[in-house]
Amino acid sequence: MAQSVQTTTILEQKEEKTVTLLVPQAGKRKFEFVYQNLITFAYWHIAGLYGLYLCFTSAKWATIVFSFILFVIAEIGITAGAHRLWSHKSYKVKLPLEILLMVMNSIAFQNTVIDWVRDHRLHHKYSDTDADPHNASRGFFYSHIGWLFVRKHPEVKKRGKELDMSDIYNNPVLRFQRKYAVPFIGAVCFGLPTLIPVYCWGESWTNAWHITMLRYIMNLNATFLVNSAAHIYGKRPYDKKILPAQNIGVSIATFGEGFHNYHHVFPWDYRAAELGNNSLNLTTKFIDFFAWIGWAYDLKTVSKEMIKQRSKRTGDGTNLWGLEDKDTPENLKNIKGE
Repeated sequence: MAQSVQTTTILEQKEEKTVTLLVPQAGKRKFEFVYQNLITFAYWHIAGLYGLYLCFTSAKWATIVFSFILFVIAEIGITAGAHRLWSHKSYKVKLPLEILLMVMNSIAFQNTVIDWVRDHRLHHKYSDTDADPHNASRGFFYSHIGWLFVRKHPEVKKRGKELDMSDIYNNPVLRFQRKYAVPFIGAVCFGLPTLIPVYCWGESWTNAWHITMLRYIMNLNATFLVNSAAHIYGKRPYDKKILPAQNIGVSIATFGEGFHNYHHVFPWDYRAAELGNNSLNLTTKFIDFFAWIGWAYDLKTVSKEMIKQRSKRTGDGTNLWGLEDKDTPENLKNIKGE
């Protein structure tokens, strides 16, 4: 039976501090490479690019469509699951949806949710410092994928031990995923997506495997763009002093995760964007659908007035998405007395 969507508007800003770490600048840190990761990622990308070639030469349309559907499902497993639900607790879910999101997240295979959440909470608490696993102040390549090729900075390890992860460690659904990570994630991310095209519509093994690799690296790089491009390119209408920015291209690729300046200022908003239910935010629509049928509830939002006031106080004066026309950059400058 359908239920009305329940939302909670946060009237006062929560305390989610961004800590600046003062690290001695005696010299550049020498990176210690993880060669296993280098080889694995190289293979995934070469195989995926070959899969792209096969899409234009010999693959069946059913295989391509199937892989795109899996791309969408997997990406939402990251955005609605690992990110908005488990990392930020911006909404709550009933057990059937939690299990569904865990399976969707496993199709994406970006480590287990427990590891993903630990890294992401560090990222928000120590954003773009040495304790941030994918510190964007080290450049695009490092924040996009390079951080996975080297050993973690000592500050990441140190601060990671101080995080409160009790809600995640005590979650039986996430404990199951971690306990059976190799067989379960291996099956839903790589095994079944390869077997289904072969046995259901006669795709070749070569095509099925390499197009699975293509889908997989597309999921990886779409998510990685939030750490890299959305921390470098774009406007900062809510806090001009931080690196996260509003990036429309990233929002398209990740179904709503690219409104990143907003998200770092208001990380508890389940929409992760000031536009809320717009055409770029498929993740929000997904959550809203399950709120409508009663599987998601206590959706946290931010009041429109708080959004406007924060932008006026600390933003860069660029356009305020979704707000009145009177809130133009020129009017904001007048309000600020510039």
